[in-house]
Order: sequence, then C-alpha cells, then structure tokens
Amino acid sequence: MPAISTKECTLPARVGDLQLVRHALTRDGDAFRAIMRAHNRQLYRIARGIVRNDAEAEDIVQEAYVRAFAHLDSFRGDSSLATWLSRIVINEALGRLRKQRRTTAVAARCVEDTKVIQFPLRATDDPERTMAQRQLLQLVEKATDKLPNTYRIVFVARVIEGLSIDETARLLDIRPQTVKTRLHRARRLVRKQLDEEIGPVMLDAFPFAGQRCERLTAAVIKRLGFPE
Repeated sequence: MPAISTKECTLPARVGDLQLVRHALTRDGDAFRAIMRAHNRQLYRIARGIVRNDAEAEDIVQEAYVRAFAHLDSFRGDSSLATWLSRIVINEALGRLRKQRRTTAVAARCVEDTKVIQFPLRATDDPERTMAQRQLLQLVEKATDKLPNTYRIVFVARVIEGLSIDETARLLDIRPQTVKTRLHRARRLVRKQLDEEIGPVMLDAFPFAGQRCERLTAAVIKRLGFPE
C-alpha cells in the first residue's frame, strides 16, 4: 500500500477508494485515518448545512463514521466512497432533525404557560479566521441557514461543497432537473439576503479547520479502539 499521509484533511486521488477500504477492513488504523482526513471537510459541511449547528454537525459526522466503519464490508465501489459516506451523514442528520422536532414539540407543551425564553448558545470564536473573514462568512452562513431544508441541502452540496449536478442528484436520490430547480430557488433566496449588505461574495462558508479535523479524527479513532 502506498504511504498514506495522516497530516492533511485531503488525500491524493491516486489512493483509490477500494484500496483504502480493503486496508481498513484489516483494521489498519492509518487507512481509517486517511479515509476520515480525505472526507471530513465535505461530510462536516453537508451535516452543518442540514442541522445549522457547528457542534451538532461534528457529532453527526463522528456517529456516521462509526456506523459506516461498522458496515465497511458492504461498500462495493458502485458509487464513490465520498458519496457513500455522504448518504450516511445525510441520513444521520435528517434523523437528528426529526428527533429534535419531536423533542421540541414535547418541550413546548411542557413550558407552554411559562414566560421563560431560552436562547441557544453558539460558539463564534475561531482563531483560524481573520475578523473580516469571520464577519463575511457569518453573513453567508446566516443566509444559508434561513433556506428551507429542501433547498439548503442542495445549496450546500452544489455551491458550498462544489459537487456537480449529477453528483448532487445521486447523493440526494433526486433527478438532475430537480437539483437545478432547487438550486436556482436557493440562490435567489440567498442573493436576496446578501445583495444589499455585501454584494457579490465568494461562497466559501462552513470551513473545516485543521484543529476540528484532527479532533474529529482522533475521537473516531479512539472509539474504534486504536491507539492515538
């Protein structure tokens, strides 16, 4: 097996999916690390686009990896490993949303007569961004978060993650024309919110910083029983 870098969040394309999977099935810790560092960024951004919460997205990706690695022998290479993992992340994220809605509905009934309003706490500190970048990307993230779920998933996959129309269609199990229609509507909604404030921008939201990549990879490796 060619040497696999365990220091980057991207993996050279020369290392094939099936080759990595074969080595992972032998309990090769480096292969597991290589798979995660190759796909962490994409999977995190997809999860973040669905649940709209940084910490929740990270937890979703971790759970999706554990589930995927437990059934890694079912990967046959019919689709790319990235697509296979992305579908697992999407299912996990959508499941979380359904569970949250049920929990929220129960909680709302329980506190119906109270005056207390609870505000969610969200971390905003990120030492790897400059202040200007933070402000700009927060505007883009905010605009994206306001999209309806159906449009937001397509927008994240197509615009932010850069998947092709066909790749997005296969990932979400919808027709390419449906991708185009939803993307057009999503772009129009985002542009409406952004134009007056910042004009044309580079939509490079939801970055997956190296520190988060390493933290997520280390957590999954620990759960799989490998030495750190």
